[in-house]
Amino acid sequence: MAVPIAVLDCDLLLYGRGHRTLDRFKLEDVTDEYLVSTYGFPRQFIYYLVDLLGATLSRPTQRSRAISPETQILAALGFYTSGSFQTRMGDAIGISQASMSRCVANVTDALVERAPQFIHFPEDEAAVQSVKDDFYGLAGMPGVLGVVDCTHVAIKAPNAEDLSYVNRKGLHSLNCLMVCDARGVLLSAETHWPGSLPDCTVLEQAALTSQFETELHKDGWLLGDSSFLLRTWLMTPLHIPETPAEYRYNMAHSATHNIIERTFRTIRSRFRCLDGSKGTLQYSPEKSSHIILACCVLHNISLEHGLDVWSSPGAAHMEQPEEEYEQMESVDSEACRIRQELLLTHFT
Repeated sequence: MAVPIAVLDCDLLLYGRGHRTLDRFKLEDVTDEYLVSTYGFPRQFIYYLVDLLGATLSRPTQRSRAISPETQILAALGFYTSGSFQTRMGDAIGISQASMSRCVANVTDALVERAPQFIHFPEDEAAVQSVKDDFYGLAGMPGVLGVVDCTHVAIKAPNAEDLSYVNRKGLHSLNCLMVCDARGVLLSAETHWPGSLPDCTVLEQAALTSQFETELHKDGWLLGDSSFLLRTWLMTPLHIPETPAEYRYNMAHSATHNIIERTFRTIRSRFRCLDGSKGTLQYSPEKSSHIILACCVLHNISLEHGLDVWSSPGAAHMEQPEEEYEQMESVDSEACRIRQELLLTHFT
């Protein structure tokens, strides 16, 4: 006689159907040291995330309704900071690997919803001036509103026919355009661009360009490297400096622009799911983009909470292509005039 086989949910077997929330793991039962080593963040930071995201993660329409917001957040932090759905991570908080995956999806969506709250340019004059002053204090470069660059995050191949995500190294990736301030706080993050697009093309098509060309920001500029075109709002280095003033300008530009590279290293070091050491992100480009953006939101929140120690020089390195771009030459005469005026006024 055939024996019927029932497919049962692991969480249902362990905890029963009657629970509204599952108290698998209590923050107060473990030390801060354990939380930092396992989930990457201390207790008070996790409590803040529970307050911030709790209402969203408790929505009755979500599949993981029976899992508390606290447990969902721990599961997501464990994945973001380790890059793994290892069974021991789920065992630590009492959920299956499938539930871990759902928790990561829920928390990722909740963080992405709040990206505009935590990733944005300052708006009031005092805050804008503070950003400029911080940058000027680094290397004497005036008027800087942020530093911009791109970085690649490896993802699984969407499908065999789609070559738009194949970068210069032959790897599938997303090319992420980001801007940060002098502390490494992200002011803009566009994480969805296909890896085949060069940095200059990403910027040309980005919302960032539209923002700077159609809105305010007339009293300052971003700093970008030589993979970008010189614009009235984007100062790039001189290709072949000849005068002492031009050398001083390039040196100040390089020292200031280096902040974005340090920020990338910090994010890669803190969120190991992005650094390539555990392999590529095993999601569609859209979901991978959301995970990257969620990590960017957490990066900014961590800086708000004083968790702003720069990563060490030996921090993990995200897999990204070696850019072999040609020097971009600007045909914008007004942009050339502004850079020349900057040279004469501040570096002569």
